[in-house]
Amino acid sequence: MRRIHYRLLCSLLACGLFSIHIAKAQGQQDNDVMTPEILWSFGRIGDMQVSPTGERVAYGVSYYSVKDNKASRDIYVKDLNGDVQQITHTPENEFGIQWRPDGKKIGYLSSKSGSVQMWEMDVNGSDNKQVTDIDGGIQGFKYSPNMKRILFVKSVKLDADIHDLYPDLPKANARLETDIMYRHWDRWHDYTYNHIFVAAYTTGTIGAATDIMPNERYDAPMKPFGGIEEINWNTESNAIAYTCKKLVGKEYATSTNSDIYLYSIEDKTTKNLTEGMMGYDKSPTFSPNGKYIAWSSMERDGYEADKNRIFVMTLKNGKKKDVTALWDQSIHGLVWANDSKSIYGISDIHATDEIYQVSVKKNNIRRVTNGIHNYQSVQIAKDGLIAQRVSMSAPAELYKVNTKTGQDVAITEVTKPIMDKLKMGKVEKRWVNTTDGKKELVWVIYPPHFDPNKKYPALLYCQGGPQGTVSQFWSYRWNFQMMAANDYIIVAPNRRGLPGFGQKWCEEISKDYGGQCMDDYISAIDSIAKLPYVDENNLGAVGASFGGYSVYYLAGHNQNKRFNAFISHCGIFNFDQMYSTTEEMFFVNWDIGGPYWDKNNAAAQKSYKEFSPHKFVDNWNSPILVIHGAKDFRIPYTQGMGAFNTAIMKGVPAEFLYFPDECHWVLKPQNGILWQRVFFNFLDKNLKK
Repeated sequence: MRRIHYRLLCSLLACGLFSIHIAKAQGQQDNDVMTPEILWSFGRIGDMQVSPTGERVAYGVSYYSVKDNKASRDIYVKDLNGDVQQITHTPENEFGIQWRPDGKKIGYLSSKSGSVQMWEMDVNGSDNKQVTDIDGGIQGFKYSPNMKRILFVKSVKLDADIHDLYPDLPKANARLETDIMYRHWDRWHDYTYNHIFVAAYTTGTIGAATDIMPNERYDAPMKPFGGIEEINWNTESNAIAYTCKKLVGKEYATSTNSDIYLYSIEDKTTKNLTEGMMGYDKSPTFSPNGKYIAWSSMERDGYEADKNRIFVMTLKNGKKKDVTALWDQSIHGLVWANDSKSIYGISDIHATDEIYQVSVKKNNIRRVTNGIHNYQSVQIAKDGLIAQRVSMSAPAELYKVNTKTGQDVAITEVTKPIMDKLKMGKVEKRWVNTTDGKKELVWVIYPPHFDPNKKYPALLYCQGGPQGTVSQFWSYRWNFQMMAANDYIIVAPNRRGLPGFGQKWCEEISKDYGGQCMDDYISAIDSIAKLPYVDENNLGAVGASFGGYSVYYLAGHNQNKRFNAFISHCGIFNFDQMYSTTEEMFFVNWDIGGPYWDKNNAAAQKSYKEFSPHKFVDNWNSPILVIHGAKDFRIPYTQGMGAFNTAIMKGVPAEFLYFPDECHWVLKPQNGILWQRVFFNFLDKNLKK
């Protein structure tokens, strides 16, 4: 019912019958700018899949009910030469869309039978039938090209829990651990592993399924973020390539060495195609002519932000090569052109994410698109490309892209009814001089009704990652237009350590958290603060993850009280504690330099002595809001508690917003709206005096 409410909202907006309201501390007034409630009312598009003929695209749209505190997703099909049709209308979520290779059916995942299973329907949504009935449900599936089999992913329990070890204690509530990696990002290990199964398929039914990884205590796809893109059939339908990191415990936690494995359906053997390649190797994809396999590859073990390359292997002789070797950019989201001569993908260049075409034999790399936007994914259509696109000023929509000119045309209008009623602030690109004589790209976002004769408080946005991108992303939490709508000027620098400016620029943050990247922040905010319409006496610094760490660090180096307010979400406060409580140890080994007890490690010792924010709390002199989620296992919530408790004990005005049911992010609608309200109440109280 709540989903219908949001669709009605969109219709009313389109007809001009609904007034958007913005609540402010002083009262409520009609306005045309973003509010948290409006932000959460957008339909969120995703799960794009182009049909085998390239003439249609299926996709999902999620609508969030704030009242029910959850989302519902339905499936739509767009004829690229005609209309769009909504083909599911249920209270459940339909996701994991896969076209059957003959284009006559659409497979998808749904929990409407009680567990997540594969369903199938005609292209118009009729003849909807459940295909699988797997105990415990499945997590993804793919048809073989010849439609004789499907593969699916299922969790398999292989480890003993406390009740298996002590069956006479059925009410015991405990875990017994003997190695690390017992929890990851936002969940504890549940003694199960993702395994790939293969089964015979005929329309509407499957046969007995075979586990192609029997008794292996490894995950394919990899947890926690890997999906069905990490698994693919070969063109002949007789082999499956998949991504897996076949390590456990401490070895798993300290390594990024995933590999591409090739499983033969006929003889049930598995071969490692990337033996000796030590970094992340992910997402294998076969060329349409069956001669090649390509995948994303990083070179160095333990470095999650290494250059992401394209490797291509000739299947006949096993020879492989890096077709991006001479290119100083990373690329992801690979898809083969129909002629098997090139590969399309997404790459960050100077703070925008663009589509590129990579020639397999000639090693030529051509930029296809150029604009102020981010492409998030790309697929091949009959007459060009279909891509999902966002910007700082617009949520995701699907676009048709001309492969020769790069020109794009929107083919969906999911967010248009609301967007037509909103005024967005100007987004401006500036280049700022850094302290070491280089140029830094800084995005400046202005209030929607900007008046150059007024003075506005400004917010320095500190990006996470630390090698995250400050490109043209659209966020449902760190939304720049939302911040600007509250009458702030946003300063978002592409400081040292961010992609899109060459690998050297990206790597100049590792083991130097409090070094040049902090100087880059200050260069950005000081430059913008000199503008006549910026109130240099009311500046704030905000950020999450590494951005949250940055806020803590800047709070301890707040000379002349440059900043009057700080907001840190899930930031690192104490490096010693971080090293001993985080989960992916390769991250802290690479970025901080290693363990605090290694006194012979000069890089690590410098990090712990000079860069840990808790060492500089004597200099804290401005109010701080600390936000953290209890299910954040990357940067455990005790880091936030430590920062907040310290501020209170030192007499620094502070607030602590704690989410018991959120992780490194805030994902639930009511929590998300609460986050926004507390965020701006704190800023307004301290920067709008």
